[in-house]
Amino acid sequence: MRVVINLNRCQGYAQCCFLAPESFKLIGDEALLYNPAPDDSMREKIERAAAACPVQAIAFDSANGYRHSTTQQEAAHGHQA
Repeated sequence: MRVVINLNRCQGYAQCCFLAPESFKLIGDEALLYNPAPDDSMREKIERAAAACPVQAIAFDSANGYRHSTTQQEAAHGHQA
């Protein structure tokens, strides 16, 4: 599994740190450290963390390449980012 964070978009809300602390860690107010290649066993947590990101800064690999998670509102309407 591969993870990419758009650090220009990330605002330090740290939702990812709460949902997948093994992969994401906020240092100070704004510095996000993350594992760009977490084990596949982390996939569900990474997907939840990506979905919870209020600015959709987390992209992760899928069978078709990298994708951003859908927002909860998009998911409710059947859309994908």
